[in-house]
Amino acid sequence: MSSCKSMCYMLTVVSTFVACLSCQQPPNSQSSIMQQPPSSIQISFLSLGDSYTIGESVAEKERWSVQLSEMLRQKGVLVSKPDIIAKTGWTTEELADAIAKSGNTKTYDLVSLLIGVNNQYRGQSTERYRKELSELLKTSIHYAKGNPKHVFVLSIPDWGVTPAGESRDRQQVAKEINAFNAVCQEECKKAGIVFFDITPLSRTAATDKNLIASDQLHFSGKMYQQWATHVLEGVIELIK
Repeated sequence: MSSCKSMCYMLTVVSTFVACLSCQQPPNSQSSIMQQPPSSIQISFLSLGDSYTIGESVAEKERWSVQLSEMLRQKGVLVSKPDIIAKTGWTTEELADAIAKSGNTKTYDLVSLLIGVNNQYRGQSTERYRKELSELLKTSIHYAKGNPKHVFVLSIPDWGVTPAGESRDRQQVAKEINAFNAVCQEECKKAGIVFFDITPLSRTAATDKNLIASDQLHFSGKMYQQWATHVLEGVIELIK
């Protein structure tokens, strides 16, 4: 083989070797990651509760769980619009019955629970609330694919600060709400579930009527926005 042909042959071999090396980048290299299509998998969300979850007297987009899902999406967390099982006036027992009758066999990546104000309003005992809440927490964990770390609970807000609460002993209402929330927090701790205390936020409505809904009993979308903001970072930690 002539020297010219030998040189051409060597250059061809080297070029091929370099080209092969460039094809063998580590699987987690930047170019490899950039070539992967973005994930389109959405995190499913179930929200359980009563009037505060269904958003009595506010638009659907103003519900706290709907606002939370939008905030999460703005943070880059792909969360679907929440499925909601909730109705104004429901107690723990009525929510449990409604869940059973719903026939919902789906499971979710994220589950929220906010329940108990009607137990307090109707004068039911905290002992009964504890028992029924414990069962609802188990149900919530079941819906969260058996993972309690993907369930979170909001405390019961204080309706006594609303104009509709003027006819009641507001101090007594606050005392009872605190007692129910203490039970709720204890049961969440036992179950390994995150508990978010939004009750202090609800009490700021005593001096800001913009936080009250038009029916003068429930809270406005502005208040629900505060609740969603309050739990946002904690929820992000749950679904990492």
